[in-house]
Amino acid sequence: MAALTQAVLDNVANAAFDFYEKKKLYNQHIQDKPLLRELRSKQKSFPGGKENIVVSPVFETQSSLEGFEGDDTLSFVNPTPIKQASYPWKMQHLGIKMTTEELLKDGISVVDTNGARTSEHSQRDLTVIQNILESKLEDMSEGFASGMNTMLWKDGTQSTKDVPGIRYLIAENPATGVVGGIDRATVPLWRNVALTTANGTSQVTPDTSTSALIRALQKEVRTLRRYGNPNFLILAGSAFMDAIEDEAYAKGTLTQTGFGDTTELGIGKVSIRGLGTVMYDPTLDDLSKSKFCYFIDMNAIKMRPIEGEDMKRHNPARPHDKMVVYKSMTWAGGLSMTQANTSMVAEIA
Repeated sequence: MAALTQAVLDNVANAAFDFYEKKKLYNQHIQDKPLLRELRSKQKSFPGGKENIVVSPVFETQSSLEGFEGDDTLSFVNPTPIKQASYPWKMQHLGIKMTTEELLKDGISVVDTNGARTSEHSQRDLTVIQNILESKLEDMSEGFASGMNTMLWKDGTQSTKDVPGIRYLIAENPATGVVGGIDRATVPLWRNVALTTANGTSQVTPDTSTSALIRALQKEVRTLRRYGNPNFLILAGSAFMDAIEDEAYAKGTLTQTGFGDTTELGIGKVSIRGLGTVMYDPTLDDLSKSKFCYFIDMNAIKMRPIEGEDMKRHNPARPHDKMVVYKSMTWAGGLSMTQANTSMVAEIA
């Protein structure tokens, strides 16, 4: 067959289009957010208030039983056991902007002045590969979720405008610090369990021959259930997951049922009897906490958005001298804890 001339090749190149897969974006960077997902699924709104979410823990029973006989003088007490723990609520915002020109190039017109409503042009599918507006709104939603998730994992020291998160409530060294206005140094029952370097080097060294990590966690079941009936969300970093899976695999039972077309390798989910299933949370790796595992009592720790202010969407007015559209999202609320001694953080050496 005769070779195509350069003129023919140039003509083909000028007449043909590359194939573009329409209306589908392949995100490479979005991670699972089990903490945010579970907290939101069990959140409880509140009507707002001056500046804090206040709960009332009780740490002691002040009245006591006494024996008596005859005309013994009996004693009476006036119990005053109620304490108060307060958690600040904060406001969070994320906003994006776009020009009407880039929307027109995407075949979209702004119907009203501030961009609350838009319309697509007729025959738009002939020119559009991806929906620019949709991709911007998806970026906005993911940016909000990612930011909220990271904030909920931190301890609040990064900014006074952020909600103090899980690492504020569940501390690596629970014998010190003030949480919710209550000094943990003087109130032992307001401390979480901690198997960590910071807590007297009580971190656990995994050992597949002795199942040291699994045994250490099982030993804490009675401690965590001594004062309540917690409902645990158990989240771990990758190094912790590797260690507990190695111990579970080393002590597992292998069976041979014959050779088939498919051989399955690895183990299933790792569960701790009395506590629950351990799940991987990639955010702990991002925060240099891959060796940590958090046992979060979801009965005691709650996400508390203000009523009507949970991921509230806005269409701010544009400047009078610029054809720019603004969109934003706000959240107002906090994270509260009613009991500390039913949660735990564990660290491997």
